[in-house]
Amino acid sequence: MTAYRPEFEAALRLFARVSEAMHELGFQRPILVGGAAAEFYSQSAINTGDFDLCTPRQEALEAEMQKVGFVKPSGAGQMTKGWIHPELRLGFEVVADVPMDGGYDRDTLALIENFTDEGAFAVISVEDLIADRMGQYASGTARDRLQQAQTLYRLHPSLDKVYLDRRIREETINDYGIEALES
Repeated sequence: MTAYRPEFEAALRLFARVSEAMHELGFQRPILVGGAAAEFYSQSAINTGDFDLCTPRQEALEAEMQKVGFVKPSGAGQMTKGWIHPELRLGFEVVADVPMDGGYDRDTLALIENFTDEGAFAVISVEDLIADRMGQYASGTARDRLQQAQTLYRLHPSLDKVYLDRRIREETINDYGIEALES
């Protein structure tokens, strides 16, 4: 048993299955970013309503998602950008080809291999995720992201603080640094 919400763990299992299928086709695994990455790294202390993914192979990913039961909602009042699975309450959406407009260090991506027997999946590093949360906070569009960044920082005391500080400064255009997480 894990510390994750059951519906989030079920969604991670499907994501791992689709990710493994992409890998078997010779494609890069899609990368988990955004709120789902925050929930993953916080073990559901931070909750999300969707899975944001990055992949340059959106059509191939969507074909693999359909094979495991994902459908594209249609009709009035439905989100039309993403995909849903009838057994999940979480939507899946490709938000970009690469995380953070390419501003991350690819070597920091985490490959999660032993979480599920469904296969491995890739997730943005916790440092880049924190920097992303700080960038959203600094923009004024998502004031709750500071608390998320601080929570993730506290939960991961062994992060690369030099890299984290540089990434926060890049994402906030030097308005913030690591000190904002420590207050």
